[in-house]
Amino acid sequence: MANIQQFCTFFLRDQFFGVPVQQVQEVIRYQEMTRVPLMPQVIRGLINLRGQIVMALDLRRRFGMEDRPEYQLPMNVVVRTDDGAVSFLVDEIGDVLEVEEGCFEPPPETLKGEARELVRGVYKLQERLLLVLDTERTVSGGEAARSVQ
Repeated sequence: MANIQQFCTFFLRDQFFGVPVQQVQEVIRYQEMTRVPLMPQVIRGLINLRGQIVMALDLRRRFGMEDRPEYQLPMNVVVRTDDGAVSFLVDEIGDVLEVEEGCFEPPPETLKGEARELVRGVYKLQERLLLVLDTERTVSGGEAARSVQ
């Protein structure tokens, strides 16, 4: 029997991403954020998640995309990292998908720059590519790392 991997999926613009289910603490609607002065642009603020203070990281900004329109509120994918919970702000939540581990491929050549560093690899699905996000690099790399230390 093939090894099956489960991913919590979400969208950033028209790109389809996944995070291993075992790394996801929860998925929630938009939460009010407290802005933190002098933080890099990727850190949108802090949210209070039932008494737990969680950093909110805007994945659009992390991938160098334009900001979402003001009328479009982000969703939160709260992931567990070595340093505690972090909320990834995403455009839309997808389903939990099961894919065969053997179908995993390295990141495509079309991924450039920092995006290439943040994506572990892809699964080719019938209708689209599932980009597997490296949660630790997403939180600790680039601007995000300088703000957490």
